[in-house]
Amino acid sequence: MGIKPIALLLAVTAGLSGCGEHARLDVSDGVGPSPQLPEPNKTLIPTVNIAPAIGWPPGMTPKAAPGTQVVAFAEGLDHPRWLYALPNGDILVAETNAPPKPDNGIGIRGWVVGKIMDRAGAGVPSANRISLLRDSDHDGVAETRTTFIEHLNSPFGMALVGNDFYVADTDRLLRFHYQPGATSIHGPGTPVADLPGGTLNHHWTKNVIASRDGKKLYVTVGSNSNVGENGMDQEKGRAAIWEIDPASGQQRIFASGLRNPNGLAWEPHTGQLWTAVNERDEIGSDLVPDYITSVKDGGFYGWPYSYFGQHVDQRVNPSDPNLVASAIAPDYAVGPHTASLGLTFAEPGVLPPPFEQGAFIGQHGSWNRKPHSG
Repeated sequence: MGIKPIALLLAVTAGLSGCGEHARLDVSDGVGPSPQLPEPNKTLIPTVNIAPAIGWPPGMTPKAAPGTQVVAFAEGLDHPRWLYALPNGDILVAETNAPPKPDNGIGIRGWVVGKIMDRAGAGVPSANRISLLRDSDHDGVAETRTTFIEHLNSPFGMALVGNDFYVADTDRLLRFHYQPGATSIHGPGTPVADLPGGTLNHHWTKNVIASRDGKKLYVTVGSNSNVGENGMDQEKGRAAIWEIDPASGQQRIFASGLRNPNGLAWEPHTGQLWTAVNERDEIGSDLVPDYITSVKDGGFYGWPYSYFGQHVDQRVNPSDPNLVASAIAPDYAVGPHTASLGLTFAEPGVLPPPFEQGAFIGQHGSWNRKPHSG
């Protein structure tokens, strides 16, 4: 009598964390403008090494850098994934999780990925709301919390232009009317543009930032796979940053070949758009470093055919030599599998030295590197 399929799948899942693949380099070797890029180490079973989520012990806070301190601004939120500061100091937080993705769990691979997400705490329904946190006495702790907008569809990015408040849902960009000081917005938003979503929707988060003059919006759209294994027909408009005209809804691909861009920020000296990008998995703990980079209009950054310029990913078949030849190497690597998401640039006078200049990157941390990174 053979082993029942469900028992076999459970055995496969249990054995994932026990595979022998291990980093040969330090995380710091994958940081900087010229990171070390060893030979790929593709294993039969992907490396899985999920860090358990542990809250702060009572009365304890994380160790902060000299001249700074850390306090809990707000607690008890439901998967808070993105923050946005309004001009009056109110903080908006997208409480959100992945939308239903029935086609993303098909087959043994999909089933295993689903179990991994469950273990990481990501397998629960989305709250689908944006909450407003207000710290009236400026002591670093929000006294009030209100539901700012609800009944959204896995919201993520937010941007305010005048009285127009934009929300990037997983499948469309919406506009709401914002009254300064308001603690809530009621009624449905006005659709500005549809975004790639669907029943696969592998990388579902969409971020948005406005140009300095507010006339254009830039939206991140992650890939629908790791390295195109679902077919490039599933990647139309994905792995890219879109430029959208909010007045007309017209859109174009501003830059492409960016596997999963998340953070967006304007560099204060050059005025260039920068992004933080999650790179590909399953070719070893040392590959491929995530990165931050300036984004060139019309630029192609390699995915899925190559990484860090012309380093060809042999798993992608057929390849595209012409696109590989045009691939732009990112400006700065921030370590393999660090899941670098948030990106912002320092503002003078806000933090003490050495934090008064440079870029800040919020890292989620690895789920598939041994040892952990990020």
